[in-house]
Amino acid sequence: MRKLILSNFQAPGDIVMLTAVVRDLHLCYPGQFVTDVRTACPALWENNPYITPLEIKEDNVENIYCHYPLVHRSNEVQKHFVYGFIEFLNERLKLKIEPTAIKGDIYLSEEEKEMPSLGEMASLDVPYWLIVSGGKYDFTIKWWEVNRYQQMVDYFKERICFVQVGEDKHHHPLLNNVIDLRGKTNLRQLIQLVYHSQGVVTPVSLLMHLAAAVRAKPCVVIAGGREPVHWEKYEGHEFLHTIGKLPCCEKGGCWKSRVKALHDGSKNDKPENLCVDVVDELPHCMDMITAEDVIGRIEKYLKNEEYETTENQLQLNR
Repeated sequence: MRKLILSNFQAPGDIVMLTAVVRDLHLCYPGQFVTDVRTACPALWENNPYITPLEIKEDNVENIYCHYPLVHRSNEVQKHFVYGFIEFLNERLKLKIEPTAIKGDIYLSEEEKEMPSLGEMASLDVPYWLIVSGGKYDFTIKWWEVNRYQQMVDYFKERICFVQVGEDKHHHPLLNNVIDLRGKTNLRQLIQLVYHSQGVVTPVSLLMHLAAAVRAKPCVVIAGGREPVHWEKYEGHEFLHTIGKLPCCEKGGCWKSRVKALHDGSKNDKPENLCVDVVDELPHCMDMITAEDVIGRIEKYLKNEEYETTENQLQLNR
């Protein structure tokens, strides 16, 4: 059997996609590989049945730093992000891996699945949804207006408890009338929160990837025009985008990084990486998405949930 150590030290969302290629490698070539990984997010690999500890200097171990060059053709090629690492590994190892699912591959222990949910621990009378109100400073173009998030939270105050999450070193403006867990969870705890939640509201982010990978969850993604829909959207997600609606994203995602320069020495401050159409400090594509748009997509999920609950009750009463 070939022994592989696959590595990547990019953002956690990228590593979720790396979990997919490990899964698909083993499902497409059962019994032919032993795999280990080196990433900045070991919590994403806990309980993973495809991981076997290997030493880098061990005999016959191949060390491969994984990339996804497919992203540079994402506007032209109608493929999801999950294909990125797969195509790289296929070319590198002369394989024919195919995705077995368009999502990452995250595992929870039985104890994690059975542990009391946040709703139970907090004695909530309504389901809880996770919400991200900002993001990382390297991609400020993904940020939406905080007042619109607040409008959405206030609208559902009698029906949903929103739990705000996000790393404390990133930009996550505090919302009112939420459970504030910003900077209070580690990655494993975030995975557990996703598993036990009813849904997720987020820009294109790690939380979006987890909503698909951990356990299929209702997810409203405030995406704008930065990335092509087919590259990021998961089945069952409501993906609010503006691709084709503005000159800057008429034929695909603009892939810009920031709304304006932050003067922090980052390459994302270069003129070619800055938004070319800003409205009131928001990218025009994000400004076009209203609080009512997001509210309407959440309502769709809630109405479907009510319908399924009613149908299940009818079945029990027959």
